[in-house]
Amino acid sequence: MATTPTPHIGAKLGEIAETVIMAGDPLRVKLMAEMFLENAVLFNNVRGMLGYTGTYKGKRVSVMGHGMGMPSMGIYSYELFNFYGVKTIIRVGSAGAIQGSLHVGDLVIAQGACTNSNYAASYELPGTFAPIANFDLVRRAADSCDRLGFKYSVGNVLTSDVFYNENSHVDKWTNMGVLAIEMEIAALYMNAARSGNRALAICTISDHVLTGEETTAEERQNTFTKMMEVAFSLI
Repeated sequence: MATTPTPHIGAKLGEIAETVIMAGDPLRVKLMAEMFLENAVLFNNVRGMLGYTGTYKGKRVSVMGHGMGMPSMGIYSYELFNFYGVKTIIRVGSAGAIQGSLHVGDLVIAQGACTNSNYAASYELPGTFAPIANFDLVRRAADSCDRLGFKYSVGNVLTSDVFYNENSHVDKWTNMGVLAIEMEIAALYMNAARSGNRALAICTISDHVLTGEETTAEERQNTFTKMMEVAFSLI
């Protein structure tokens, strides 16, 4: 395990907690640090990817950005799991709904992550790998949503490598019961599996691919706090 900063994280060993709550947008990370952490200390600003460590109800926890897409999530989660002793990563992010039962603001707990990416090829597996979340975290997140009165669904999401896709075939994923589309979870779950650690993603529906419902960038940055409450309840 490295004791010096990695190419993408400027922290020294010990400056990052064993549990990290991650978001794609660094400004959402800053918001989490301000809303939930006591005595937050900045441990990373390399490439503007903010990371803070503090305490939540007396327990040490870190928050950090992971950027957009599987390659970016793959880099940051790999370095956290393999170089900094992180045991649990919880992603909080946005996703686009592809089921009629979902609406903007609803939460999705990603039990599994389908993908159109070739990311798993790097593991040279003799078949198809199904990336899944840690079951204990899934169960506790669902319990927290029930307790807090938040509307949520648990199931599969699609982690897509492409945002502007001319031939997305969304209907085929919808027909298979996939709840929503995002761009990072499969990489996180694969890295957690390979390193023997735990991961979970909780997403807020920011737009609806089928109905056209949508939110602004400012709303996504500043008002998607329910998923954060659920994530911090798992600490």
